[in-house]
Amino acid sequence: MGRLLILACGNPSRGDDALGPLLIERLDRELTEARGSVAALVDFQLQIEHVLDLDGAECVIFVDAASTGRAPFDVLPVRARADAYLSTHAVSPSALLALCARVIGRAPPPAWVLAIRGYEFTLGAPLSAPAGANLERARRFLARAIRTHVIRTQSVARTFQGRPRNR
Repeated sequence: MGRLLILACGNPSRGDDALGPLLIERLDRELTEARGSVAALVDFQLQIEHVLDLDGAECVIFVDAASTGRAPFDVLPVRARADAYLSTHAVSPSALLALCARVIGRAPPPAWVLAIRGYEFTLGAPLSAPAGANLERARRFLARAIRTHVIRTQSVARTFQGRPRNR
């Protein structure tokens, strides 16, 4: 069975920017049950070093807070594409996939961004109530995708491909 990689980004000190890391915390039971077939990583931002984490993944779900977009969350496909500006401190999901193809030497895994709508990103702010509600809906959605992945290897990709763009 292939491995599903969930790569969550966010800063817990900046209010709703913590949505990605909080989602991984709240999926603890599902991640424990799926050990071996699902891997979850949390970081403040994507880095070029994450290319190595993509190697061997069947599919990737990038999780991050979104300051715009529809609530409770959007699921957007990600295509490998080099950014015009590439910093060694922050990399977009599409640039990370493009780097993966170059470094690993084969096509990157299919990938999606789970963009959870946030509202308050001030340093020191707590999670806002509307973002907390969006987080719970995203948790239920991703928990279902994890359970589906454990049962059937390719089904997470089908779950994300069949989902409407906006929720």
